[in-house]
This record gives sequence, C-alpha cells and structure tokens, in this order.
Amino acid sequence: MPELPEVETYRRYFEETCLFQPIANLFVEDRKLLTTDYDTLLVGLRDRSFIGTKRVGKNLFVQLDGLPDGESSDGLTAPWLHLHFGMTGDLAYFRDVEDTPRFARILFFFQNGFKLAFICPRKFERVGLIDTPEAYLLRKKIGKDGLEISVEELAEKFRRKAAPIKPVLMDQATVAGLGNWIVDEVLFQARLHPERRANNLTPDEVARLHGAIQLVLTTAITQEAQYSRFPTSFLIHAREWDSSPYPEANAHRSCPACRGELTVKQVGGRTTYFCGACQG
Repeated sequence: MPELPEVETYRRYFEETCLFQPIANLFVEDRKLLTTDYDTLLVGLRDRSFIGTKRVGKNLFVQLDGLPDGESSDGLTAPWLHLHFGMTGDLAYFRDVEDTPRFARILFFFQNGFKLAFICPRKFERVGLIDTPEAYLLRKKIGKDGLEISVEELAEKFRRKAAPIKPVLMDQATVAGLGNWIVDEVLFQARLHPERRANNLTPDEVARLHGAIQLVLTTAITQEAQYSRFPTSFLIHAREWDSSPYPEANAHRSCPACRGELTVKQVGGRTTYFCGACQG
C-alpha cells in the first residue's frame, strides 16, 4: 500500500514531469474512481495546467492555474486536484500509446503529446477536484503531516488518548501518513511497546517517538521507499523476510538490536512486529 514515503516520491515525480503543460483531454475507464462528476472534471481540467503540488500524509494535492479568460469558474478560480493512491496506486508519464501501463484507469492527455497515467490495479484509488487542501483535510478530519507535527502537538494528541499507542498513531486524525509498517518501525526505533497507553507516555518517551517518526520517514523518502536499502538496524527487514517463501527466511526474524526473537501479534486489529526485550 502506498504510504507517506511512496506518495512523497509520487509528488516529486509529478513535479518533474507534469507541471506547466496545458491539458487537452481526459480518459476515465471507470468513473467510480472519481469523486467529481466526469463532465465537471473534464471542464475543470481542459486547457488548464498543473502548477504546483502539496502532500499531506497519503494525500497528493495538485494546484491548477486560472481558467481561460471569459470562462466561468463556478466559484473555483484555482481549484486543486486531489489524488488518493488507495491500495496499489501509481503514476506513469509517457508519450507513445504502446507504453501505456497496464491498469492505467485514468489518463491525462497534455497538449504536447505526453500523457500521465493514474494506475489503479485494484480500483481503490480516487481522483477529484476540491476547493482547497485545507478544507478537504478539515472535512476528512486528517491531522498534521508526520513530517510537520511538533513534539508539543504530538504530546497534546496523546494526552486525550487512553488507547494503545499503535492504533493511536495509525489514526490519521492523530498524525497523517503513518501506516502499519511505519508505526511498527517508529515504535521499534523509539523502543516503545505497541500496547503502551498513549496517555501514559512520559515527555521523554514522546520526544523519542517524535524523533523516530522523523528518522523513519526521512530515511524512507531518501531511499525512495526501496526498503531493501534501509539500514540493517531497521525492523522492516524482518517484515520483508517473513513473507519470503525461502526456508532461510526464519533466520532473519530476529531483532536487529538484541538478536532475540521477535513477537508477531494483532494490536489494534493489525499485524504487529516488535521486540519484547527492546520494547518492553
């Protein structure tokens, strides 16, 4: 599933390929993927250009330039396009028809002949126009981005939560962009048990947790979400090997810090990896 690091990679890719190119047309294979009526979306995009991007958590927002002179904007003088990558979403910028990716359910045709494919293998992805990112985030009750939230804001969020820290961190209203494996990694790096109650964390533990969020996210973004490139001190390698069909995979199920056996159990309804010794 695309998490914050993947969506940040997509955002950078979008900026490198798709800005300042007037849009000629739009193809949508399945209109259930749209959160805006197709005709409204087409009118809102045609002859306009993408001029900038913003990412909050797993949400990508793309700003559009002004409408052509004399055309009614229906109150949206510079709306934004919102893209959510669901379970398996991706982007591909290309020119020739034969290079069209498989599962390219939505295609943006630029006037220069190039195209942007929004790839939706499982059709959980969504695209639509919005007024502003701020209004969208408020409506969806999405909290501050994981890279932007402060220690003080994090502590305030935890103060009101008596639930285990893992599901609290996965709640997008607490911190935007932290998915299952990221939270496991953050808790491991912070040496905190996933079942600790959020409102029982000490100021020092909250500070460690905040630092771990920054470490894990910046590492993942720097490595373009290629998990095999992560430092050997990261828990992610045990998760990758656990899904391997090879017998030797079990040798990699040990804690990268103490080499003890990892625990795998359900916490907050999600499969959770942690070291009982290091995170006790």
